[in-house]
Amino acid sequence: MSAPTADRKAWSVLIVSTLAFTVCFMVWMMFGVIGIPIKKQLGLNATQFGLLTAMPVLTGSLVRVPLGIWTDRYGGRIVMALLMAATVPAIWLMAYATEYWHFLTIGLFVGLAGGAFSVGTPYVARWFPKSRQGMAMGVYGAGNSGSAVNKFVAPALLVAFGWTMVPQVYAAIMTGTVLLFWFFSHSDPKHLVPSNVKFSDQLKALKDPKVLKYCQYYSIVFGGYVALALWMVQYYVGEYGLDIRVAALLAACFSLPGGVLRAIGGVLSDKYGAHKVTWWVMWVSWICLFLLSYPQTDFTVQTINGPQTFHIGLNVYVFTAIMGVLGVAWAFGKASVFKYISDDYPGNIGAISGIVGLAGGLGGFVLPIMFGALLDLTGIRSSAFMLMYGVVWVSLIWMYWTEVRDTELMGRNSPQFHLAG
Repeated sequence: MSAPTADRKAWSVLIVSTLAFTVCFMVWMMFGVIGIPIKKQLGLNATQFGLLTAMPVLTGSLVRVPLGIWTDRYGGRIVMALLMAATVPAIWLMAYATEYWHFLTIGLFVGLAGGAFSVGTPYVARWFPKSRQGMAMGVYGAGNSGSAVNKFVAPALLVAFGWTMVPQVYAAIMTGTVLLFWFFSHSDPKHLVPSNVKFSDQLKALKDPKVLKYCQYYSIVFGGYVALALWMVQYYVGEYGLDIRVAALLAACFSLPGGVLRAIGGVLSDKYGAHKVTWWVMWVSWICLFLLSYPQTDFTVQTINGPQTFHIGLNVYVFTAIMGVLGVAWAFGKASVFKYISDDYPGNIGAISGIVGLAGGLGGFVLPIMFGALLDLTGIRSSAFMLMYGVVWVSLIWMYWTEVRDTELMGRNSPQFHLAG
């Protein structure tokens, strides 16, 4: 294959795979919008709503490891096409669900769409040289912006035709995307892991403690992103009393940069190293979540002129601006964590990205349920951000002890570790 032909195929694969992932993510995040009328229809509390939105995230996470391994074995083209086709019947059936358990069960099958990340990441990475893999994985990962697309499309359909129209339209879109993907993607036998490699051999690297650390990072930058993307529309409706269309539009100010700018995070990670980008991401997250955690507060101070009442709390504009900054930070972080993986495990990207993606997805499953439970328990909506603030602390401490502190003691001067020197 000539160089121009190979390059053209690589870009064709990257573009069509990113489109497919955007649609998969849009479907995966569907409950973040249609869950609001369903909550009202079924009379759900905050914990039940959290479980409803999280169900697709559970299966999307659990299938990531086998999908990553199958991509290494059989190639991303066939695995991605079959995965997307398998979700279509479940998406369509969603429109006919009436009971809570119907939504939970169908949500599990719709959730398969979330596994697309573990297929596309190694698939697109192998079409590019090592020096551009961060960029390729970042562009593909920008399909996370499907979460924002969902916030533009679903509320419009919901208001015009009722929520049942949303899954029907999404099923049609997914069917069209399967066909488009199949006709414009390519496969290369050289990208497959040799068939004499066993699953157990691929999984041995998972005993590496570095993998556990990358899982922790990703549970914040991806798991937190998914959880908040699902949670924010109803947060705006409840906290600020907004119409669902306005709430979805403002929530997209977090979801859109959180997806689209992942590509820039990939380029920055290629240039400055995964460590430096991730370190800054964690500190920016820590500051944003500290500010977001403060609940709306009224307090009275006794002064010489009598009692004076003060109000402290973020208004909707400041809140949205801080959420936008957090979305940008996490976009960069999602790319930088996968740059760590392509640097450390070039021959096993599929299996390692699968396990790290699983950890991130499980974060996205557990967090909305915990958000709901905390809201039911405390009655404070910003308790969701208090929880995330604590999780970021864990990562900062872990990163300091395993990477930053090491650098100072051992005096490494490579670009990846320069920040702490």
